[in-house]
Amino acid sequence: MAEPFHRVGIKRAYDPRARGDGVRILVDRLWPRGLRKDAADFDQWRKDLSPSTELRQFYGHRPERFAEFTKRYRAELRKKEAAAAVSDVMDLNRRRPVTLLTASRDLSHSEAAVLATHLQGIIRRRARSLRPRPPGRKAT
Repeated sequence: MAEPFHRVGIKRAYDPRARGDGVRILVDRLWPRGLRKDAADFDQWRKDLSPSTELRQFYGHRPERFAEFTKRYRAELRKKEAAAAVSDVMDLNRRRPVTLLTASRDLSHSEAAVLATHLQGIIRRRARSLRPRPPGRKAT
């Protein structure tokens, strides 16, 4: 039987909690500008899931660099330190939805979007590997 996984969403760190958000995780390395710590509404701040300072500075939220940023960030996510953090989020996602939070105005070109796509890819691969195969078919 396939392991259940829940939705992985993305929102701005400034957005209020909504029904269905599940565990809200800030994935920015820097604290969101203008957000008071006592007003922050998230469950975890996981700097270990954010891009390295060097990569963040390379990208600078310039859309023309997003493809290269995505490639480099996904490589960072596969390294030992970040892979452990990704595994932690996957464990949370087995129990409830996860919403990744970022201060970025452009959600579709943010590290949260890349991380959500990365997590969704892991979910798809795990679901495929757990699917029963018809008799006589070999694993690919």
